[in-house]
Amino acid sequence: MKNFIGDLNKAFESRVRLGIMSILMVNEQVDFSAIKEQLQVTDGNIASHISALEKLDYIKIEKKFIGKKPNTSYAATLKGKKAFHEHLNALEAIIRQSN
Repeated sequence: MKNFIGDLNKAFESRVRLGIMSILMVNEQVDFSAIKEQLQVTDGNIASHISALEKLDYIKIEKKFIGKKPNTSYAATLKGKKAFHEHLNALEAIIRQSN
């Protein structure tokens, strides 16, 4: 019997990172305040997890101005989407193995 737990991605062990990637998987691009509102966590908490995902090249960040206001938005990279799908597949395999 295969040990599927080894296929889980440690980057997604945090519920905040899991939430960020879940949001980015179903949206082409999402800004900081939308992520904050959906996850109900602090700015600093989001920023640290975004930074970790960016270092892994799982998300890309776009900074721009809308009028005179700065706006930061995020999108999942192809590498990030692939890693997240693999993580979900590993979770599904664990569930199937348990039945």
